[in-house]
Amino acid sequence: MSVSVIAVPSVTKLPGNANGAVVVGGSHGAVYAAYLSAKAGARAAIHNDACIGRDDAGISGLPWADRHGMAMATVSGASARIGDGADMLRRGFISRANALAAACGVEPGQPASEAAERLKAAPWPHTMPEPMSEGRTLAGRVICIDSISLGGPRDRGRVIASGSHGGVPAGETAAAFLPALALFNDAGFGMEQAGVTGLAVLDRVGVAGGTVAALSARIGDGRSTLLDGILSEVNQAAYRLGARIGGSALAFALALAEKASDNRL
Repeated sequence: MSVSVIAVPSVTKLPGNANGAVVVGGSHGAVYAAYLSAKAGARAAIHNDACIGRDDAGISGLPWADRHGMAMATVSGASARIGDGADMLRRGFISRANALAAACGVEPGQPASEAAERLKAAPWPHTMPEPMSEGRTLAGRVICIDSISLGGPRDRGRVIASGSHGGVPAGETAAAFLPALALFNDAGFGMEQAGVTGLAVLDRVGVAGGTVAALSARIGDGRSTLLDGILSEVNQAAYRLGARIGGSALAFALALAEKASDNRL
C-alpha cells in the first residue's frame, strides 16, 4: 500500500486523507497537538518544536505519542517556519524524535523530507487515543484556552490567553471571531520570526494581539500564557492600549478585560 506524506499549516483541522499518512504539521509539538494528529489516524507525525521553550513544552508530545503508539518527530523552529508544514517539509531539519520514530531511522539533524520518507514504515494502525479535553478555563475575566482553535463567536469582544503559537494560522483563527485581545506564545520567534507573524493579521482587523516569550510560559498551555508570560511582541492595536514588550501578560490582560467588561474599549 502506498503511504502518502501530507503537509498542512496546522493539525487542528486535518483532512480525511491524514488517516494512514505521514503528517507534517505546522503546529507545535506539545501534547494536545500530538493528540490531534493521532486522533486523525496519522501513521506518524512531524511537528515544529517551537524552539522547545519552557519545561521543554514544545516537544512534550513526543513521549505522549510513544505511549500511544505513534511515531513522532519535531523540526527545529530555527530551520523552518512554524505554522507552515510545506516549509517544514522543504527545508526543515529534525531536532528530536521519539523512540518509535528513531526505530524508523529518524534522527536529529536529518532533513525533514528524508525523515518523512522513513516514517512511511512506522507501525500502523495504532490505538486511537481516548478523547482529550482541551483546557478552557476562566481566570478573572480572562478566558484561557490551550489552543486558539477552541475560541469562537462566543468569545467576540473578550480577552483570550491561548497556548497556541502566534503564527499566521493562529492569527487568522482569532481574527475570525474578533476578541478584544488575543495572546499567544512566540514559539521562540523561529525562522523568519514566524512565531509572531499572526499579530499583523490581527492588526488588519483592529484586534489587539501579543505574544509571550517561549521561555517564560509553556506553549500549549493557555493558563501559563496568562499567569507566567512576559510580553515579547505586541501589535499596533495592543500598543495603543498600553501593551509593552517586557511587561506582564497578566497585568495587561486583566486591565484590558476590565475595560472590555465596562465597554470602555
